Amino acid sequence: MVAGMAMHSDGEEILLKNGSKQGNLWGINLYLHQSDDEWIEYDSVINLRPSQGNDSRGVDDPATRQKIREIVNHLVKQI
Repeated sequence: MVAGMAMHSDGEEILLKNGSKQGNLWGINLYLHQSDDEWIEYDSVINLRPSQGNDSRGVDDPATRQKIREIVNHLVKQI
């Protein structure tokens, strides 16, 4: 996970250079002062992946969104 980039694609580039697989990378926005249900926003151009069945800037698969939430909740402590 990377954070603080101006563009999601900047973080994506770093992760790819460090061995991450494209299919495992998703762009999200974190709003640390929001409530638990609203602090993760699944919206990024890097999420547009018709070849993976994701036709929007969001994360269309509920199981993938849940996995992202679990990882982020493990790595980030909300203020």
